[in-house]
Amino acid sequence: MEAVQLLTLGLAIVLFLAVFRRSTRHGRGAAKPTLIEISDSSVARTALNDHPDAFSNRPLTLFPVALVTGQRRRRSDSISSAQYGPLWRALRCNLTSEALHPARFDQLAPLQRESVAALVASLSARVAGDGDAVVVRDSVHAAVFGLVARLCFGDLIEDPRQMLAMRRVMQGFVRAIGEANVFAGSWLAKLVHWRRWRRFLGYRGQQAAFFLPLVSERERRRRYGCCNDGGIRPYVDTLIDLRVPDDDDEDDDDVARMHVDARRALSDDEMVSLLSEFLGASTESTVACIEWTLAHLVTQPEVQKKLRREIAGNGGDGAAVSEERLRSLPYLHAVVLESLRQHPPVPFLMRDVHTDLGVAIGATTVPAGGTRVHFLIRDMARDEKDWKDPDTFRPERFLAGGEAVGVGAVPGPKEIRMMPFGAGRRHCPGAGMGMMHIKCFLAALVREFEWMPAADGGEVDFTELDGFFKVMKTPLRAHVKRSTKA
Repeated sequence: MEAVQLLTLGLAIVLFLAVFRRSTRHGRGAAKPTLIEISDSSVARTALNDHPDAFSNRPLTLFPVALVTGQRRRRSDSISSAQYGPLWRALRCNLTSEALHPARFDQLAPLQRESVAALVASLSARVAGDGDAVVVRDSVHAAVFGLVARLCFGDLIEDPRQMLAMRRVMQGFVRAIGEANVFAGSWLAKLVHWRRWRRFLGYRGQQAAFFLPLVSERERRRRYGCCNDGGIRPYVDTLIDLRVPDDDDEDDDDVARMHVDARRALSDDEMVSLLSEFLGASTESTVACIEWTLAHLVTQPEVQKKLRREIAGNGGDGAAVSEERLRSLPYLHAVVLESLRQHPPVPFLMRDVHTDLGVAIGATTVPAGGTRVHFLIRDMARDEKDWKDPDTFRPERFLAGGEAVGVGAVPGPKEIRMMPFGAGRRHCPGAGMGMMHIKCFLAALVREFEWMPAADGGEVDFTELDGFFKVMKTPLRAHVKRSTKA
């Protein structure tokens, strides 16, 4: 009886502290920012291209909850969450000038061939005779993650078991981020869902346990000159060498200017955040697009046949298609763009807008002060004023004569009709490499296999699951057999 009373008293104290903390936080003026949602493409263009300074920041806590708290928070920014300024520019410039520079694409051919061959072998082992129904997501995810991990860590991960363990940690982390809204609102929600909250916090520690020893091992190998990366400099090397502005207060422009010449190495927290960002974003967006595209090819065999004819007619040996040849496949490009239009990798884009004066963008006015803006990119890409039959999967709209000829994955300054990888200053720097990966894997899957509805008559479920990434709620299950390549 006494134990029950103590437990009741303890819960009461915890609830009181949670309510007290919430009330005092609001008393200090930390109210939720005003939220504005934008689904009109012309308004989005005006905001992101005509007012870049006002719309250059994402929320400091990009995820529903902070991954790192306390004093370490200021040393755990990623490119996605860093405020627009010296630190963000240093991080993004390092990524775009090194790991994601287009000049590196041709160097990736051996790694791509290896990853594609592994995927084809994995699927071939799962189909027999006229083909069996398979759930393709796990095989695609393993192949894409293996490629991205090699780009990230070089030759550090040679044990398949280590690769699998890291992949599962990243998958669990991404899934947990998508579900984090249930305990993002208050300490009471964290208490109610304490098991999930504890598991969520554990992912940060698991990532650090994987990544930091790899960073240390990479530093050791570099000192002794025993790296074997086939001439490809991995992302982790650029982060080890990177020196960023030593501005302790990112919100103070004067302080930032005073420290512009002071440079420091990345902290462990920043290293973990940046490596996690590279692995998660590069893998999940690519896998999601491949699965959505295959789902449409299953339900539209004529599109699949037309695509296979284009790929097979381009010649070449082996399953992988080179980056140079991928540029000469316009229908493949159109198919991928149509898939990204209908199923952008993320549900919406977030911006935190802080202005001294209100910003007028069309009929919408962003008031002075703190405002959060959500750009509903899926709604824009299905707006009937910009697209004919927007709910129909029709790649031809991106070819000559279509209403979207000239529209790309990353919009230019003149108009925004779709932006699956964002737009403006904060557009995804990995869009080019992501498109190349998607096309490379998709070309091999269509060339080597025929994709049909499952033999048991189960229909493809196009229901979307809006986690941190937009994925198929029911993983694609298809009847697959080796292609005759006739």
